[in-house]
Amino acid sequence: MIYMLDTANVAEIERLFDLYPIDGVTTNPTIIAQEQKPLRRLLLDIRTVIGEDAHLHVQPISNRAEAIVAEALEYRDLCKGNYYAKIPVTPQGIKAIRLLKQQGVKVTATAIFTQQQALIAAKAGADFVAPYVNCLDNISSDGIGVVADIMTFIKAYGMATKVLAASFKNVEQVHRVCLLGAHSVTITPELFESLLYHPLTDRAVWDFYHDGVPYYDELEFMQNTSEDVK
Repeated sequence: MIYMLDTANVAEIERLFDLYPIDGVTTNPTIIAQEQKPLRRLLLDIRTVIGEDAHLHVQPISNRAEAIVAEALEYRDLCKGNYYAKIPVTPQGIKAIRLLKQQGVKVTATAIFTQQQALIAAKAGADFVAPYVNCLDNISSDGIGVVADIMTFIKAYGMATKVLAASFKNVEQVHRVCLLGAHSVTITPELFESLLYHPLTDRAVWDFYHDGVPYYDELEFMQNTSEDVK
């Protein structure tokens, strides 16, 4: 499983990369706007935090294929490292995917709501396809079912494309996507931390600490870290 953070908040990215085995960061124009900072500065700051090997997915804002390509190449040169151009599955976007793949650029096809959108993007050469799970659920569709069908297509046709499931509201949606064998998920920082949380784990750690304190020798060290278990 490839875990990615769907955010451009540099402080949160730095905090969570320090704690967890996270593989990369995905962004889009809306996520960038939430930070109210210039795009290029944000991208450079994110790359500094996550390093050259981590995924960094950046979405051009242009709508025509040639402009999408030019913008994506500019971000590639800026971000360097493990960069992916994130391209919506419009007709111009599919053309841009084909052109970018001819230039050796890795691509994530995004804003996917149907199985055929994903299949066409995969045939165009997309390295990842990103179906929007919760957005589909919100319109009385079946986001998990769409992911399942896309996984079936990829296996049936022997495609190298991976599924990067996106748009999650809760842990259960992430869990069900993982059960399908999806290759990757991108989720908000808050939801990522919810994947690990359970009140019984907190209770067990509390009990371990208070039961063990009288019998451990490193009392000064334990006093310095006691706040972590409260």
